[in-house]
Amino acid sequence: MKKQKGILYGLGVGPGDPELITLKATRVLNVVDEVFAAASTKNAYSLALSIAKPHIPDLTSVRMLYFPMTRDKSAVEKVWKEHAQTIINQLEQQKKVAFITLGDAMTYSTYGYILKYIQEMAPQFPIVSIPGITSYQAAAACLNTPLVEGEDSLLLTSGSKGGDRLRAFAAKPECVVFLKAYRGVEDIAAAIKEAGVYQDAIAISNCSREDEKVYRDIEELCDRRPDYWTLIFAKQKKVDETLKS
Repeated sequence: MKKQKGILYGLGVGPGDPELITLKATRVLNVVDEVFAAASTKNAYSLALSIAKPHIPDLTSVRMLYFPMTRDKSAVEKVWKEHAQTIINQLEQQKKVAFITLGDAMTYSTYGYILKYIQEMAPQFPIVSIPGITSYQAAAACLNTPLVEGEDSLLLTSGSKGGDRLRAFAAKPECVVFLKAYRGVEDIAAAIKEAGVYQDAIAISNCSREDEKVYRDIEELCDRRPDYWTLIFAKQKKVDETLKS
């Protein structure tokens, strides 16, 4: 009789509200043998785990994987490989395991790095990636503001290094979203203003969580570093609004 192979599930668990996790992700959490979650070496906290916890059976094993907050690429890659091997060890025992990640599994995700190394190191194991609701989708819903309509374009980018990604576009997208905006908020605000085509930018911290906060004037954030879970988005003025201004 052929042995069943281990399976890795990559689960996007949504932006923060445990009710925004998908039905498919909750079903998987109820059948896997072990759940892996990422955390910083500075603390043992995992937002992804706090979201998923209500959906994980009490007897299911949960293991934290710690990642250093460093720009030393070689040190980071070493840890990625070590954690990938930890997961592979469980797959080799024919276990079903899940790696949970905040938001969507394929959008600025810790899982994306783990996925790459496991595919390289153990390509024989099946992998199922399950998408999740992103923070910017939740933010747009919170504000009842469509991100794009008709033929509009959307720029989704990291804001960790400021607003240069927006500056690089000669033709500005109708909507721009900066994730990881907590460090580069001043330069992001400057880049949006320089573009000259956007309405006032809006920032949201801890979207869909109890401590969610909306900043309708991002200048408020320029005098202090915002919360880690902060995003900024701005939409272009409509043609008729531009003519009136």
